Amino acid sequence: MPSPHHTLGRVVVAPEVSDAVTRGIPVLALESTIFTHGLPRPRNLEVAREAEDHLRRRGVVPATIGVVDGRPTVGLSPTEIERLSSEDGVVKVSLRDLPVAAAKGLSGGTTVAATAFLASRAGIRVFSTGGLGGVHRDAQQTFDESADLPTLAGLPLVVVSAGVKSILDIPLTLERMETLNLTVVGYRTTDYPGFYIADSGLDIEYSADSAGEIADIARARDALGIVSTLLVARPVDADHQLPPDLHDAVLARALDAAAAAGVTGHNTTPFLLDYMQRVTGGRSLDVNVEVYRGNVALGAEIAAALAGAD
Repeated sequence: MPSPHHTLGRVVVAPEVSDAVTRGIPVLALESTIFTHGLPRPRNLEVAREAEDHLRRRGVVPATIGVVDGRPTVGLSPTEIERLSSEDGVVKVSLRDLPVAAAKGLSGGTTVAATAFLASRAGIRVFSTGGLGGVHRDAQQTFDESADLPTLAGLPLVVVSAGVKSILDIPLTLERMETLNLTVVGYRTTDYPGFYIADSGLDIEYSADSAGEIADIARARDALGIVSTLLVARPVDADHQLPPDLHDAVLARALDAAAAAGVTGHNTTPFLLDYMQRVTGGRSLDVNVEVYRGNVALGAEIAAALAGAD
């Protein structure tokens, strides 16, 4: 049932999260679409639990974010994570969908854009995800660009990702990041990663060698009064990536298959990812999990570095 009018749109922040933010204990935001829409059951729930357990072992408070019965929630309980992982009818919630989900009492997994917005509202500064959204292929004709980039351009976060998914137009995405004043640093590399592969073939200008250096960049940004996200691009370990030759061949076939099937718009990304998963025999899913695991670990270090220096 929808919430009463006076609570519509109110962000629920778990007491553990709000207490940690107030006391300066490190907190890391985590999205929920990875386990509501990104991974099959029951692996989705295992990955969600593993990420939270990893953070707790390192003294970092996990803040997994989602929408439960219309309530945008920062710091989902274990029961809520299990529910969103297992129920049918859970919707995918981007920033524009939040008011509709709230008014209709829907439950949903939050995308990067919605997660980042809610994390910032709760005072959280660091967020780890798998891959960012970006500019789609043929965007010159379709104007298809993820809401992730313009949303992050207005939020003072640090977001750790493995770049953007290689099914996107990575050169155009990097151009948009520059236009939107999104600072991009590679973690120990100037090779921009392509999610499934450690090197997309494109270079970025700056790298950072440690979580402490990333925290310094974030503090310098804040001191300058710049309100935009610092994007940290952490490549998947080379021994866990999809072999680049296999990746390129499967991606080319996936793009041809999408064109032949007339798949367009928001259906394109799920089609391509599903195609890659099937043709690689699930290896792309294994890479997805490795990417997320590494990004969560680095996010924990950055959150600790930021908290420790305040």
